[in-house]
Amino acid sequence: MGNVVGENLRRLRVEHGWTQERVAREACRSAGLPIGSLTKQGVYRYEKGTRTPRDWLAPLAHALGVSITDMSKPPQMGSSSPTPAALPALHRAAPDELAPTIRELNQRLIALDNELYGLPIAETAARAFKTVYRRLGKHDFGAEHERDVQAAAAELAEIAGWALFNEGRSRDSRRFSQEALYLAQLAGDRGIELLTLQNLALVAGWTGRPREELSIAQAVIDRGNLNPRVEAMFRAREGQGLQQAGDSRSRQSFARARSLVQECEPTDAPEWAWWVSEREIDRQQGRVLSTVGKWDEAIPVLQRAADEQNGAHVGYELAASVWLLDCFLSVKAWPDARHTAETLVPAVSEMSSRASLTNLERVISRRLETGEVPADVHDLLRQLRDGIEEDPYEF
Repeated sequence: MGNVVGENLRRLRVEHGWTQERVAREACRSAGLPIGSLTKQGVYRYEKGTRTPRDWLAPLAHALGVSITDMSKPPQMGSSSPTPAALPALHRAAPDELAPTIRELNQRLIALDNELYGLPIAETAARAFKTVYRRLGKHDFGAEHERDVQAAAAELAEIAGWALFNEGRSRDSRRFSQEALYLAQLAGDRGIELLTLQNLALVAGWTGRPREELSIAQAVIDRGNLNPRVEAMFRAREGQGLQQAGDSRSRQSFARARSLVQECEPTDAPEWAWWVSEREIDRQQGRVLSTVGKWDEAIPVLQRAADEQNGAHVGYELAASVWLLDCFLSVKAWPDARHTAETLVPAVSEMSSRASLTNLERVISRRLETGEVPADVHDLLRQLRDGIEEDPYEF
């Protein structure tokens, strides 16, 4: 959380067991304003600290049963964080609470996905979506809630699709992403539709179908009317597709993506686009340059992407270090390879991204088989392999 008010707002909301939508609704009532004057997106931004609730501070405090002073006061040192309120089971959530409950689950899954080096959420997300999918079939939540439930379910399916890709299950990822796309279109949720198309382009690029990645990206760009940060996301996908096709225009796509990110204030972008940063653009360009064997060109890009002080934290951020290690080994920059491997050794046992671990295993196997690496680097690669293969239940 970026500020004290945001931290207190989230803490109090969790203590009440409320969704962000519920907080917005209660604050509107406290202010005597029409419902919708404050939205759940606004509450989200306040909690993240990207905006300060100046005019809404008093209504929010009143709705949550505290004073303005309490809302603005830093938490006391040593105070323990409250345990998040349990979510109602999706299969029995009341009709008017089904969509808010799904959205609260979505936020918790996203938080877990970005803790440490990414906690595995695919099975939980997939099981939750299956429950929601059954309720969509029964339509037991009333016509007045239909589009809201469809939109929330689309986001849940998108999260499952991303998580399945991250855990190395590309075919299942495509299936859940296609369901997310269908539901987002039914609900008229263009934001989740675009995010899902980005995921489908991602899967295509990683599974050897760069032309499909390129066609998805260019189709979205050609439609126009995109937020700059969202367009940057698709420009990066375009750049990757072009690079893998051997098209020199790839550099222009990545340059345009960086320019768009620099032009756009974080608060002007959709809330789900928080991870689209210059660091993310570097991560994507560095990966594709490494993939096509342009290691010298990839190294400075990946070094920026691997810098933990540069840009937002994401659960898969060590992916850049894995590609960087591959580049250093490929150009026989042994001191740099040694340093990068040393940073990965203590972290590898905490990595849950199967996509990154599979790539790391590929890098290690290729180098150990050649026998050309110095002895100390060879030992570090063996340590990395041991970390990948170790039983998490043995110590």
